[in-house]
Amino acid sequence: MKRRVVVTGMGAITPIGNSVEEFWQGIRAGRVGIGPITRFDTAEYKVKLAAEVKDFAAKDYMDFKTARRMGIFSQYAVAASLEAFRDAGLFMEEEDPFRVGVCIGSGIGSLQTIETEYAKIQERGPSRVNPLTVPMMISNMAAGNVAIQLGAKGKCTNVVTACATGSNCIGDAFRAIQYADADVMLAGGTEGSVCPTAVAGFANLTALTTESNPLRASIPFDRDRNGFVIGEGAGVVVLEELEHAKERGAQILAEIAGYGASCDAFHITSPAEDGSGAAKAMLLAMEEGQIAPDEVDYINAHGTSTHHNDLFETRAIRLALKKAAEKVSINSTKSMVGHMLGAAGGVECIVCVKAIQEGYVHQTMGSRTADEECDLDYTFGAPVRREIRYALTNSLGFGGHNASLLLKRFED
Repeated sequence: MKRRVVVTGMGAITPIGNSVEEFWQGIRAGRVGIGPITRFDTAEYKVKLAAEVKDFAAKDYMDFKTARRMGIFSQYAVAASLEAFRDAGLFMEEEDPFRVGVCIGSGIGSLQTIETEYAKIQERGPSRVNPLTVPMMISNMAAGNVAIQLGAKGKCTNVVTACATGSNCIGDAFRAIQYADADVMLAGGTEGSVCPTAVAGFANLTALTTESNPLRASIPFDRDRNGFVIGEGAGVVVLEELEHAKERGAQILAEIAGYGASCDAFHITSPAEDGSGAAKAMLLAMEEGQIAPDEVDYINAHGTSTHHNDLFETRAIRLALKKAAEKVSINSTKSMVGHMLGAAGGVECIVCVKAIQEGYVHQTMGSRTADEECDLDYTFGAPVRREIRYALTNSLGFGGHNASLLLKRFED
């Protein structure tokens, strides 16, 4: 018998706010966190814009020595997790630490560490490389550092599925609780790769926009879209077995009702052209949640602002929801925070929880006129108020990875 799983806490570090409250205020205000890249000199780069985290200080969350031993993606993960844990009202001394787990992934890890330490080899020799290079670089250290900071001794894993990472991590954490591997899981994604290698790599792949106007750079489903804006940050949710949460009197923000995952097995960067892979992930999530397509009120789309993603995701939604696709509200949070890569799924899950709580679908900012083949309701022009009982959030990653989470308004 599967156990029910609820969301009891949330934490976020984003380009429009370094807490869930600040982030959501930014969402409600239609704030766009995109601007000129400040992390390195872009004089020789065609791409000039990114969605950077602002005013983040690791010392606000951990001591200086600890922070120095982490890549920035791990710092973001720890910061978001501490907020989520606190928001959930959890105290480790009141829990069995072996029943509290972590599943937080990063699509890339620390490219900055690789850049910095390789430069040392070239300029000063291999003996000058930081002994902590490997633990600062590898992607599993976000989960590892969170577990260390909180004393969580249960299942500690991370999924790496490029831009689907955050959603796959939440899905795997959901499964861990359903089947009694844990009672509490901190889950989500983190990324900190606004750096020369990432920007050059994505730009030369022609995946990034060369737009100079921040307000027209990330414009999902718009006919003038021409690439995504790289972003960074972290989104973490606390998932908890329902009876465990009720026993301790926890706030219950929403329920995870279903999870679907699939692979396109088609191309290393392009989604399947007919949308069949992403559609299957949505169908699996709805099947587990035991709902019909016309019960889905809202979809937080992957919506990257690239031609292929937006078109093929539209086809996927139509394939999964049939006629019901025409009445669902769809938007893309990436229009405000850019594409946070491995962190995107975690942050977008938080948006779904808030949307369910408040009956509020944010505007897809910057987008004006939909591509003629993107023919659904993408919430252009203004936000929408509507009752939301069920919400889907989609994440699609390079390699053909598809993940879809079904969230539900909690009803005892």
